[in-house]
Amino acid sequence: MSHDQEIVTPAGKLVIKNIGLMLSGMIEEPILDADTIVVVDGKISEIGKFKDVDIEGAAKTVDANYSAIMPGLIDGHVHPVAGDWTPRQNQMGWIDSSLHGGVTSMISAGEPHTPGRPTDIVGVKALAIATQRMFSRFRPSGVKVTAGAPIIEHGMTEEDFKELAEAGVKTLGEIGLGSVKDGKTAGQMVAWARKYGMQSTIHTGGPSVPGSGLIGADVVLEAGIDIVGHINGGHTALPDREIRCICEGCSAGLELVHNGNQRAALFTLHTAREMDVLSRVTLGTDGPAGSGVQPLGMLRMIAMLCAFGQVPAEVAICFATGNTARLRNMDCGQIKVGMSADFAFIDKPQGSAGRTVLEAIELGDLPGVGMVIIDGIIRCGRSRNTAPAERLPFVVA
Repeated sequence: MSHDQEIVTPAGKLVIKNIGLMLSGMIEEPILDADTIVVVDGKISEIGKFKDVDIEGAAKTVDANYSAIMPGLIDGHVHPVAGDWTPRQNQMGWIDSSLHGGVTSMISAGEPHTPGRPTDIVGVKALAIATQRMFSRFRPSGVKVTAGAPIIEHGMTEEDFKELAEAGVKTLGEIGLGSVKDGKTAGQMVAWARKYGMQSTIHTGGPSVPGSGLIGADVVLEAGIDIVGHINGGHTALPDREIRCICEGCSAGLELVHNGNQRAALFTLHTAREMDVLSRVTLGTDGPAGSGVQPLGMLRMIAMLCAFGQVPAEVAICFATGNTARLRNMDCGQIKVGMSADFAFIDKPQGSAGRTVLEAIELGDLPGVGMVIIDGIIRCGRSRNTAPAERLPFVVA
């Protein structure tokens, strides 16, 4: 891994043609009737049929070879520390490995694994600002990591949140990983953070790392957070009645994670479907964690929800893309004009019983990833981690 991977400014025109299936990431219209995407300077400029779009002056053309294209996956719950290294499992390259699972963006839920993590207020702010600065200048393998998420502690004041926001910090770490574990204090700090444009999440369920604690429905609802972090537990889930209480008692995003209780994830999914609020469902891995690093964790969550939750694959993909982008105010996660050109090309894996990529996913198979593009720049070809796809995209010129 290079320690000086500068952020490349995308420039020029990219044309992607012969797309067999276009998955938009938008839950209201998950499949688009189009076969070509035009990208200019890293942003989507046109979507349509090849004969109808402007392909003149393309610096590069990718032939999708009739494979499917979807927005790059957004892992909405990660715990980074420094670059592409995690001390949680003493592993290098976990973000690059996730890229090979179709992930193009990550959102930190706090950096609790940082060795010697400070808990005094000056240290909390310093760590958050330093981490935000590091990941804003350094993208491991091109992956966009929104990091620098302070774990709030007793004694913080409104001025502290104002200072953090002015320094570029965008989100709080999981409430409950620090000393603040009650709804009243959390609610006041969430309100201060929101006043200055910062979003919030909370540790839901039983304790995970030392220092965390049980956070139940009463605290979650009183805190008034934006995202219910791992509502299916991280790793230990709340009772079903409390999960339902959270779903019905707020309008926050309902985050399901790989490193949680999968029965509870399915219960949450069924509850959200009954309430007709699937647009609130988002996905993450909650890694690195004690259970390891999961480069294909996002794809595994999509396949699990399809196979056991009877969700159409094109809808489950929205949980990991457009839903997260909308709830987090991100300019990616949707194949839509003006959005960042972050894509993953997928097809059914060789040997799958599914006749199409969507059917393969609904049967529980993980799709093969053939190429990943971030900001219009090809970041990897055929994945080294997924099973081989039947069809692979290729560069024409």
